[in-house]
Amino acid sequence: MDFHDLIIKRRSIRRYTATPIDPEHVRLILESALLAPTSKSARAWQLVVIENKQKMEQLAQCKPAGAVSLKDCPLAVAVAVDGTRTEAWIEDASVAASYMQLQATALGLGSCWIQVYGRFAADGTPSDQYVQECLGIPETCPVLCILTFGHPAEERKLQDTDKLKWENVHIGQW
Repeated sequence: MDFHDLIIKRRSIRRYTATPIDPEHVRLILESALLAPTSKSARAWQLVVIENKQKMEQLAQCKPAGAVSLKDCPLAVAVAVDGTRTEAWIEDASVAASYMQLQATALGLGSCWIQVYGRFAADGTPSDQYVQECLGIPETCPVLCILTFGHPAEERKLQDTDKLKWENVHIGQW
């Protein structure tokens, strides 16, 4: 599959089968994040791999909506960055997370980005703080997102390139 086909095929998958993910596939997903470019080569991302069902059910409470896919996925990865090592932590974490999602798609797996930073739990606690406390992540490492991974239990249509917003592209000037 070439890159264009890969980005057309990548969709957010929120329902997964109970089939475990091959450990080699897990390694490749994590390696893709470690290969991601970072500002000033800081490589300050921190990845917390979660496979424990009870922990995932607890994490699903990080915000009132949008985190339910954590309850049924076989693998999740919290993406944090040591904010003392880079000012571009949101960008660095975003690139690493995107690489992991593309790698998962290339392996025939599904994934979903669960936004944590800037969101709030039902009791008003910032979601990133909730996740930090749940996973023992230091305060200096804000959590951008949690990615879920697994074998898809749903089919999504491919991206429709006829619906691309080419009017948002400006050549030379606005």
